Amino acid sequence: MALHFDLTDMQLMVNVAGASSLTKGAELSCLSVPAASNRVKNLEMHLGTALLYRTNQGVTLTPPGEAFVQHSRIVLRQLEHLRGDMQEYAQGIKGSVRVFANTTAINEFIPSVLERYLVEHPDVNIELRERLSYQVVKAVADGAADIGVSANDSGGVGMEFFPYRSDWLTLVTHKDHPLAKFDSLNFEDTLDYDYVGLFEASAIHSFLIKAADDIGRVLRERVEVSNFEAACRMIAAQVGIGVIPESAARRYALEMPLKLIALNDDWALRKLHVCMMNTDKLPAFARELVEMLIQDAETHTNNAIADRENQESVRKKLA
Repeated sequence: MALHFDLTDMQLMVNVAGASSLTKGAELSCLSVPAASNRVKNLEMHLGTALLYRTNQGVTLTPPGEAFVQHSRIVLRQLEHLRGDMQEYAQGIKGSVRVFANTTAINEFIPSVLERYLVEHPDVNIELRERLSYQVVKAVADGAADIGVSANDSGGVGMEFFPYRSDWLTLVTHKDHPLAKFDSLNFEDTLDYDYVGLFEASAIHSFLIKAADDIGRVLRERVEVSNFEAACRMIAAQVGIGVIPESAARRYALEMPLKLIALNDDWALRKLHVCMMNTDKLPAFARELVEMLIQDAETHTNNAIADRENQESVRKKLA
């Protein structure tokens, strides 16, 4: 018996999987809960297998459900690519690019690129989501994201990775803090002090929790805030210390009594990469965003080289 699939069913299952809720999945699909429930039941009957585990706490995917959602994401993404490629022939069709990135990329690097991109592409929308680096790679591999920016440079079979930007995670303290006398420290040496943490869903928060756990220690968070600026303001108020990207810390140190202290740990250097499954298969407007990200990386590298050359020139003149 031939199997026929309805795109509405596919989108519904993707939405249910993303929300872990039939009710929220129905809402995202613009369906009533009874209509969505009937669609899922009919789909399960059609396929001859259960797609969802149903409990009082909500719904989760069965193994066949996971396979169905993964393939549905691929089909829906290909349809989005089709719309993108047809843009130059059909007026009024909007494109959408799903970008998943870690905390540093979203807060420090991507906004300036997206600002230019969206001005040049008024008919394209960006869906930007913050995730841990390994989750970014998985999302691209599974088809949940078109483009990823991650500290990982491998992990997805058949994925393409391009070097993007680099930044250091640095320790930030008040200028009068006991640790402020140091120019560099091991992360382990900071764990006797209270921390100002980023919100629980942030990639850096999860990364530091794991880094502490890996050495058998606990990160003592006195307060939790939502962004880098708020973290620096709490540190300036002597609430605690924190770890944030050096690029952000230097910006806020210009107006706050902060001391930046280098971390000796190898993981403090964060090398970011742009990743996607296959550049050639991305819709044209998504490929243009990838090109902008690569150009941004090249510009940053050239500027960094020029800065180093200028600094060396000044040192020679002073010698």
